[in-house]
This record gives sequence, C-alpha cells and structure tokens, in this order.
Amino acid sequence: MEVQGRIKMVGETQTFGSNGFRKREVVVTTEEQYPQHIMVEFVQDKCDLLNSYKEGQQVKININLRGREWVNPQGETKYFNSIQGWRIEGVQASASGDMPPVPPTEAFEPVSDLNEGDNDDLPF
Repeated sequence: MEVQGRIKMVGETQTFGSNGFRKREVVVTTEEQYPQHIMVEFVQDKCDLLNSYKEGQQVKININLRGREWVNPQGETKYFNSIQGWRIEGVQASASGDMPPVPPTEAFEPVSDLNEGDNDDLPF
C-alpha cells in the first residue's frame, strides 16, 4: 500500500526502553477533495530514511498496516492500529495531472495512402 501527499511535519527520532527501540513520525497531507493528515511511523533503521525530507515536499510512502491486541488490567481487550512506513520517495508535481507524457511526433512513421493500388483484401 502507499500514501501520497505533501509533508506537513517530520518529527525527531525518539528512543524507547533499554533495548533502544527507535521511532520517527512524519505527517503527510493527502491532496484530494477532503485532504487527510496521515501520520506514518518509521521504526529502527528506517528512521534514517526521513533525514533528507522536509516540510512541503511531495512524497510517496510505501506502508504496512499493523494491528495489535492488548488486554488491560481490568480484563478488557483493546485493539490498536498503526501505519508503518518502509520506503519514501519524492514525487515531482506535474502540470498535466496523471496523463502520461506524449511521445514526440518523429517517433511515428507516416501512414501511407490506403487507396493506392488495388491490393485491398477487404470483402466489401
């Protein structure tokens, strides 16, 4: 899966626990009719992927959805979801939208006149 949009915020790397678990968050604002602010977390060695990105940049982030179950001391089961990024790349905004680039006209050979000769093999 992927999330695409403009970076709203890049957080600092946080370290948790005695084993040195690292986490870094980035918020991406989607560009659609109703923009969404999506928080994506990068963990461990993936935290460093965010070093070269700044607020305002257009990016595409490959993500995994993660879910976990937790039973609180009262015996109630709770569920938590997270969005984990594993790759990020810059996206160039194009003026033509989602249309593919148009190849140059010299890439095509001209069509010969179909009415030349009587070698028409069509039955009508």
